[in-house]
Amino acid sequence: MARKALVEKNNKIPVTSVKHRNRCSRCGRARGYMGFFKLCRLCFRNLAMNGLLPGVKKLSW
Repeated sequence: MARKALVEKNNKIPVTSVKHRNRCSRCGRARGYMGFFKLCRLCFRNLAMNGLLPGVKKLSW
């Protein structure tokens, strides 16, 4: 879980566009971010396994 201070810092309007960091919209994690879903890999996996992301299926082969 990301620190609340880092999430708040990310939500502020940046001075320059370089300072923006992509963060998960659910937990605030900065690493393992998937831009299409705006989620980190952990939240993505959790939601996909519960069937809460439409169009995402578990791959089995």
